[in-house]
Amino acid sequence: MSVPARPKPLFADIDDVSRRLAETGYLPDTATATAVFLADRLGKPLLVEGPAGVGKTELARAVAQATGSGLVRLQCYEGVDEARALYEWNHAKQILRIQAGSGDWDQTKDDVFSEEFLLQRPLLTAIRRTEPTVLLIDETDKADIEIEGLLLEVLSDFAVTVPELGTITAERTPFVVLTSNATRELSEALKRRCLFLHIDFPSPELERRILLSRVPELPQHLADELVRIIGVLRGMQLKKLPSVAETIDWGRTLLALGLDTIDDSVVAATLGVVLKHQSDQQRATGELRLN
Repeated sequence: MSVPARPKPLFADIDDVSRRLAETGYLPDTATATAVFLADRLGKPLLVEGPAGVGKTELARAVAQATGSGLVRLQCYEGVDEARALYEWNHAKQILRIQAGSGDWDQTKDDVFSEEFLLQRPLLTAIRRTEPTVLLIDETDKADIEIEGLLLEVLSDFAVTVPELGTITAERTPFVVLTSNATRELSEALKRRCLFLHIDFPSPELERRILLSRVPELPQHLADELVRIIGVLRGMQLKKLPSVAETIDWGRTLLALGLDTIDDSVVAATLGVVLKHQSDQQRATGELRLN
């Protein structure tokens, strides 16, 4: 089996990571920039763990945008299998070819198990790309544990064996980001293959910078107050804490409404922008005394 070529590094140094990600609108802290740099230089997958809504998926998108790489995404879910993650054969097309064939079976068999009938899924697509690629394996913890064996095989050698076609080896290894909301523990074997990064909700100062970078028209005093309220909401026992993306949406909401102040009536009227469960809205309304 040939060894995939180590691609040219995507980033010059940690400062280069910070600068180029910031240019895409993603403002990393030092730990995040360092992890991205090391994953690039060491050629190791980056496992990013943290609560929903902190920017794990957005980090992969930002790396792709900052480096001009193509983004290939495998969205994990309960029941995702090899046919959805790696490849499968186009059975309907194969049947049509067999029915239309006039040659002997050996010839027909070689034909229907050729590239023409192969349906590439995200893992195989990422391996076969010759251009710079970011492979995002999103919400890995939602997949059944059995799929981790497949991920281990692919991430170990960046090669896939298709029995009818042989072994397909990556010409250049992709930059790999796996995300997890930690709803279950990933296997130690998979973790050993990766560098690990935990991302939590940003500090108020960083979230303020993120908000103003994404909604530059928002007045500073509104950004300050909005981030303060978001912090209070995240301190409550809610089903779903407000994400950074929802903070940004709330800022855009205030602009769309032409508001220059935030009072209780504004918070009550727009709470649905950041809280998507009725029980969360009821709890927030009570604890913030918006009645």
